[in-house]
Amino acid sequence: MISYQDESFIPKDTTISVVGEAKIKNPIKFGRFVDEEDAVLVSITRREIEKGNRKKQPKRVYFEPAGPRGKVYYDTSKTKCAVVTCGGLCPGLNDVIRAIVMTAHHEYKVPSVLGIQYGLAGFAPEHGYDVIELTPDFVSRIHEFGGTVLGSSRGPQDPEVIVDALERMNVSILFMIGGDGTMRAASKVVAEIARRKLTISVVGLPKTIDNDINFASPSFGFDTSVETAAMAIKGAHVEATGAPWGIGLVKVMGRDAGYIAAQSSLSCQEVNFVLIPESPFDIHGENGLLAALDKRMKKRGNAVIVVAEGAGQDLVQASGETDASGNVKLSDIATLLKKEILAHFRAQDIEPTLKYIDPSYIIRSVPANANDRIYCSFLGINAVHAGMSGRTGLVISRWNGRYVHIPMEVVTKGKKRISTNSNYWRAVLESTGQPGSMENEK
Repeated sequence: MISYQDESFIPKDTTISVVGEAKIKNPIKFGRFVDEEDAVLVSITRREIEKGNRKKQPKRVYFEPAGPRGKVYYDTSKTKCAVVTCGGLCPGLNDVIRAIVMTAHHEYKVPSVLGIQYGLAGFAPEHGYDVIELTPDFVSRIHEFGGTVLGSSRGPQDPEVIVDALERMNVSILFMIGGDGTMRAASKVVAEIARRKLTISVVGLPKTIDNDINFASPSFGFDTSVETAAMAIKGAHVEATGAPWGIGLVKVMGRDAGYIAAQSSLSCQEVNFVLIPESPFDIHGENGLLAALDKRMKKRGNAVIVVAEGAGQDLVQASGETDASGNVKLSDIATLLKKEILAHFRAQDIEPTLKYIDPSYIIRSVPANANDRIYCSFLGINAVHAGMSGRTGLVISRWNGRYVHIPMEVVTKGKKRISTNSNYWRAVLESTGQPGSMENEK
């Protein structure tokens, strides 16, 4: 069950669009087909406070289940597919690509799957990027490596240029792997295809290392990211306990949501402070971080701090810059924390041993672990089933243990964030022992 704060969060319509009626018998010879009347319930609760009483107003939302249908739209022997990876790197990208190619070739006997190089820029002729013919032999071992065999890039591209390229290449199904920005771009591509009255399906696979995409629970690569971050945290703990007045400071990814910081800290049980974007904090003052850290150090002699990159941005000077995707470039909160912590203890004639570890690029570039590999395989497989049935403008996700189709406009409405009133965040506080709030009274 999930909670929402306003009406805009609730999906008004979860119907999945199609490019046309599926009339061709599915060539798959084994397994069962999804019943078109089947649905997956997502229980959503709105919490309101009226006259001191908390009331729940439940709303039932149903998502269409993923999987093969009895009828497909495309003549599989004449269908050409394309795959593109966009945005930052994330564990599992190659696994998704491999699953798409293997399913398309072996299940549907699709004659060609094209790989678009370097993100959406690969569609623009002026960049001169060649397409890659993705065959089973080509992708057979790519899952053993991190990153994406296709390369990636950030930045907007004209949807008209993308659809022009799809028409030139005679592509019937486009698989777009990326975050919320990529899904917004995919929605524009779908709209341009509809405007031209073309029959090209666009299927999205939600990718974000931060686990902050709406209704993607979890996003692929998150399990691997937590596992890798935990290794860095354990190293910080060893450093902190191996020196007098030892402090380990670890910065992990998490622009708007602190899921990696929270989850990896829970997995280690050795973290004393977790700083996330959703929970504001002060550095100075009687309730600030330094006061709490001072107590910890004088009691135990060591501490480990995990900070998400987007935490405490109100405490640092704004960069005033954006990246190619339009995201605001974050200021470095960890460098400020390191400076303030050292100054705080040196003012007391104490020389702390502070080790700062930033494993961010290692976390996002490692190969997927076993759990993520399985997850990515199912995402890729179900993406092909969805595309072959003629569905478009959807994202493959998992809810209540089942894979589902979610409209792109639902996924891109906002970002998922940690509720600091949840049992999940309470578990983090109980694990670390940090105060519930490190803000001073304003």
